[in-house]
Parts: sequence; structure tokens; C-alpha cells
Amino acid sequence: MGWLSAGDGYEVTLIEGRVAARATSGRAAGRQLKSLPRALKDHPEVDRLRRFAEWLDRHAAACVAQVDSWMVSSLPVPTALLAKVWPDEAWQSALRDLAVVGDDADEVGLLRGTTEDGELRLVNLDGETVRLSPRTVTLPHPVLLPDLDDIREFAAELGVVQRVEQIHRATWQRPGDLAPEATEIREFAGGSFRSRFALAARASSLGYRVSGGYATARVRDGARTVEASVWIGEPYWEDTVETGGLTWNTQEGRALPLREVGPVAWSEGMRMAAALYAGRDIEEGKNA
Repeated sequence: MGWLSAGDGYEVTLIEGRVAARATSGRAAGRQLKSLPRALKDHPEVDRLRRFAEWLDRHAAACVAQVDSWMVSSLPVPTALLAKVWPDEAWQSALRDLAVVGDDADEVGLLRGTTEDGELRLVNLDGETVRLSPRTVTLPHPVLLPDLDDIREFAAELGVVQRVEQIHRATWQRPGDLAPEATEIREFAGGSFRSRFALAARASSLGYRVSGGYATARVRDGARTVEASVWIGEPYWEDTVETGGLTWNTQEGRALPLREVGPVAWSEGMRMAAALYAGRDIEEGKNA
């Protein structure tokens, strides 16, 4: 953005999310100052810029959250919508280099831009720039991407860094030898925390919802929405707690047999359980 007048002898602007100032007169005229002069600390123009910077941060976070939701749910997204929001730097940052699939589920490309005609520009796995213009595209959850290992290798060669974790997101595949009646996974149970508050705080910091005695993640998996839950202890419990088992439930509250859990819900549930367990207290001298 441009420089704005801020009283006698100064101009201000936003640079990388912070208010910067420069002198308009004297020996330092035209040069950016290392710090904000005291005379500008409470200037109305500086205050407006600070509030604008806060809004930009909230907007960027909202864009990332929305794109992450599209990716986790693998819902179709109108191509025209992506083309419309692309000029916005916050949207562009959240969308750039995400793996995108059009009408052909086997044709994957990394999103690099849009055209004036509203087409999407992708780099395919052959390194060629191609254009897509189907009515909708998906930003698939990585567990649904064909040849994920090849995509990861290709992305590494290009030095791809995604703002929304997709290609390098940790994934888990559901085992094929599950007992028909099994409804719980205990692979990440038994992680000890000094308090229920500490465990709940970890869950919240990772973006998971804390409800009652559970950390939960709601996931749209195909045509239905399911909720993965990990027991984290009774609210207001002040003693040490341990992570419990991982279960999945329908929106009606029915516990799902493990064999009925879809690939995305399985992967995201295991990802949550593993992330909670990773923060456990490790006794000195014991292996992590």
C-alpha cells in the first residue's frame, strides 16, 4: 500500500503487517525509519493502520480455515469462485500449490494461478503447465490422492511450501483386519498429562473442540459427517490425566464400528489422537 501523511514531517504505511514510518523533510527525508517516532505513537492514522493490520490477520486466518475445511471435506469447489478470490493475497497464499483435481480424478496438478478467462493454471506431475476449467474442482484430502508418494516427491523437487497442510499432512490407513465388533482404537491411549487443563489446552491449541470430557474433530467423510473423539478427562479434574481411546460417532450419537469408518474420518481421527499423545509428559530416562 502507499504512504499516508501522518502529521508534520512524517508518512506511515504497513510493511509486512507492521506500521512503518518515514520522514518527509530534513536529512532523513524519504528514508524509512528504524522505529516509529514517539510523536506518532498515538496518531489517528497509525491507529487506523494498526486496526487494519489486525483485520488483515483475521482475514488471512479465515481464508486458511476455509481452504482447510474444503480440503479435509474434499467437497467440490466452484472453479469460478477460486478464480474470483485468487487476486486477494490472503486467499492466494492459502490456495497456492494445493493439489487440485478436476473431472479426471487421476489428473492431479498444483494450483499456480488463474487466467483472465477464469481458468485455473496448474503444474501437473510431468512439470507442464496446464489449464482447467471444469464447473467444480476438489482439493482432495491427501488420503484420497492417487500416487501420494509421487506427488510428495514432485512437490519436494519444486520446493513447494503449502500454507494449508495437504500434501505432507500425516495420514493413516485403516487396517483390514479389524474385529467386526470393535469400536475403539487405543494406540494413543495412556499419554499422561500433569492436569486435565494442560491436555484440554493442548487440544484447543491444535484446533480441536473440547466438549465435556472429550477432544473432538468433526469430519465430513463422503456423504456423511462423523465425529472423532478422544477421552481427555472430566472437566475441572485437578489431578493427572491420561488420554483415552479414540472412537467415531455419527451425528445421531451412534458409535461407529471401526470397519464402517471412512478413510478421511479414520485418518483425521488418528491424526488428532497422535497429536494429543505427542504432548504427553515423558519421565526422565524413559524413551519417548
